[in-house]
Amino acid sequence: MNRVRWGILGAGSIAGRFSEALAALPEAETLAVGSRSQESADRFAAARGFPRAYPSYEDLAADPDVDVVYVATPHPFHAENVELCLRAGKAVLCEKPFTVNAAEARRLVGLARERGLFLMEGMWTRFFPLMGRLRRMLSDGTLGEPRMLTVDFGFRAELDPASRLFDPKLGGGAMLDVGVYCVSLASMVLGRPVRGTGISHLGETGVDEQFAAALEHGGGKISAITAGTRTSSPHEATVLGTEGYARIHSPWWRPEAMTVSKPGHEDEVVREPTEENGFRYEAEEVMRCLGAGERESQIMPLDETVSVLEAMDGIRSSWGLRYPGEEAGPAAR
Repeated sequence: MNRVRWGILGAGSIAGRFSEALAALPEAETLAVGSRSQESADRFAAARGFPRAYPSYEDLAADPDVDVVYVATPHPFHAENVELCLRAGKAVLCEKPFTVNAAEARRLVGLARERGLFLMEGMWTRFFPLMGRLRRMLSDGTLGEPRMLTVDFGFRAELDPASRLFDPKLGGGAMLDVGVYCVSLASMVLGRPVRGTGISHLGETGVDEQFAAALEHGGGKISAITAGTRTSSPHEATVLGTEGYARIHSPWWRPEAMTVSKPGHEDEVVREPTEENGFRYEAEEVMRCLGAGERESQIMPLDETVSVLEAMDGIRSSWGLRYPGEEAGPAAR
């Protein structure tokens, strides 16, 4: 492919930011947007320079000229929106969290593999240059064997029962909004989680406003996570190895610097400046994969997306936290 023709499913703020990133990439063509009304689609298209605007997601998925669709709708709608696009034969990039639970994710992964289509979770943190540097350090043993990780992601939002952060019908709560970043980072550094436990505070709307969790990653490796939507936190992460540790400076989820500390050595500050719009890195990976004929990214593999959601399901099951449609529990869907 010389140019990759993008469709955007959803016309909210994240869709707008992602579109701005695409506009700066010469190999990307911002072709079409689909929304829930012609008015909102036209407004988005005019503001972002899209030549085609559709009044429904079905119309966008049916456009034969669209190569790949970015799904930017609220969490609970990801599964049906991704399935729509896959059944229409489109490659798909879906904003995190991929789905609200592992059962939905397994179904989509199976469908993509059955149809030979590209599919990836838009976990943008994975694709920043500093995270690539960290992966190389872990691979070459700079820190020895990674054994533990601590990470936090919390911010203060005012209570609004109708907002996506607090409405259970919109997948509200800390786990899906920011906790998924932390669990995914722990998985990247220490391997896929095999067991998790935690405690939470469920607020007046029934969503998890804050939680603390511990994950076991096999071989005695452990991660500790705190996340919240009602309490601000430092937004830092520390990778602890047998021969040293690396502190990823705030905000770790949009990282530009980390300090590597090793006994007997001076601290080393590692910097990897990023572009202002960090969505470009995941978009570049999608287009690289499509150009190479790859069906999934090795930076964000589909099996790992599923295992991260399995860990999240396990953590919240002990809280009794279920999302709409999960009457029998997270694994039932």
